[in-house]
Amino acid sequence: MRIAVLTGPGRFEIEEVDRPVPAPDEVLVRVAACGVCSSEHAAFAGDGGDYPRSIGHEVSGTVVEVGPSVTGLAAGDPVGCWVTSHGFAEYVAVQGAYCVPAGDVPLDEALAEPLACAVNAVEEADVRLGDDVVLIGAGFMGNLVQSLVALRGARQLIVADTRPDALARAATLGATRVVDVRSESLTEVVAAATGGRGADLTFEATGSQAALDVVGQTTRMSGKVVLVGYHQGEPRRIDLAHWNWMAFGIVNAHYRDIAVIMRGMEVGMRLLVAGRLSLAPLVSHRFPLERIGAAFETARAKPDGFVKAVVTM
Repeated sequence: MRIAVLTGPGRFEIEEVDRPVPAPDEVLVRVAACGVCSSEHAAFAGDGGDYPRSIGHEVSGTVVEVGPSVTGLAAGDPVGCWVTSHGFAEYVAVQGAYCVPAGDVPLDEALAEPLACAVNAVEEADVRLGDDVVLIGAGFMGNLVQSLVALRGARQLIVADTRPDALARAATLGATRVVDVRSESLTEVVAAATGGRGADLTFEATGSQAALDVVGQTTRMSGKVVLVGYHQGEPRRIDLAHWNWMAFGIVNAHYRDIAVIMRGMEVGMRLLVAGRLSLAPLVSHRFPLERIGAAFETARAKPDGFVKAVVTM
């Protein structure tokens, strides 16, 4: 089978390797698609880790072989999977317990792992009916969070970004107000919309220092700051004295507990299969395995209209 191996900064090679043999508690999945995650950008850029590396963890596909101790899955079942690597390949061996039914959802949209991240962030933040919510960042993860917050019944959902196309998409997804922070003060917009009180929750979904600089100014006293963005590179700084005084609840929306990840996947895929949520408008760019390098370059460049890149098999 073919697998993409990151052999150095900015360089993938397609290699031929033996197809994995599933263990008794595993299934063999024919990969349909694997999403390009922002957490992998550093490895692609050469900012961390050793080479060669077989990355890729946002996998969807079809079960083709089932280990003898696996129950509830059969050959032919479409699934979203939780894996930690080797996802940019034609086949992966996955524990049966880490596969979630994808129903009739197109497999290049059945990205259960990033959906789980957004589900867990919104659930742990505990968005409540009538809350005023600010979302900084209208990329793929921000769009997922926005869609899930809308299901929770927020009173206002104010979305901020620097990209006109991203803000237009956020408006289409139902934002009550969008803010281009290049020309408007998010702090002033939120103060005006909330009568000076501030947001009940602010989701930071950019992974940037600039967003951290403003979240403390948009969130009300004893409100919640939810860190969804994946922060890489230089250490970040916050005005901790102000955050202390404001008594913010801080939610680190990054999870390593497998049970939490799997519950998020199950909830997210139930919503996707039921049609309560759709990734159709968010999977914007598709690349064949041979063009995986272009997929990563596009994900880093974010041209107009870009939301999410997936590599298809």
